[in-house]
Amino acid sequence: MILSKKLELHLAAIAAAGAGMAVASESQAAVVSSGPVNITIPATTAGVYLNVVTGVSSTTPASAPGWDVNPWGSTSLGLFNPAAPAGGVYTNIAGNYNLPVGAVVGGGPWGSLSPTALNWNLNSDNNYVGFRFQNETNGNATHFGYMQIRIGATITTRSIIAYAYENVANTNITVPTPGAASLLAVGAAGLLGRRRK
Repeated sequence: MILSKKLELHLAAIAAAGAGMAVASESQAAVVSSGPVNITIPATTAGVYLNVVTGVSSTTPASAPGWDVNPWGSTSLGLFNPAAPAGGVYTNIAGNYNLPVGAVVGGGPWGSLSPTALNWNLNSDNNYVGFRFQNETNGNATHFGYMQIRIGATITTRSIIAYAYENVANTNITVPTPGAASLLAVGAAGLLGRRRK
């Protein structure tokens, strides 16, 4: 096994342990992460459509083919479903679509959210939405993921700042602690830099 792969596995184990998750091995699923992004969620009835596999986002669904998530709302924040998978794509805990750190995405219940200001954290990056989607690069199999939303002083100032999903179909994903996510991102950045040399 090459040194960079060993280091990558070690950093993943440290991040997982810090998040209270089981340590991943080479045979288990891996998290596909967007890294830091800044996708504005316009305060409109369209919002933004995002395909989490391709990274394409747009304010019109036709310009984000195969879109998976659609946060929207002109005076509040809601979550609109694509046609598939049927039955809704966003998960909630006791009706709260803003998931806590450590929440497991994968078991449902699934649905959508009409625009509401309830349960969102203003002036915070601590807003996580769990979702499921059909992965067009994996035979439209269902995968689980989450997106992190930054909300400003008002609910109409918001953006998607990161998203991630499991690369193996029907494998749960856990919303990480901010420290564990940062450690993993720093470790991955270091490895990418090392591979370029």
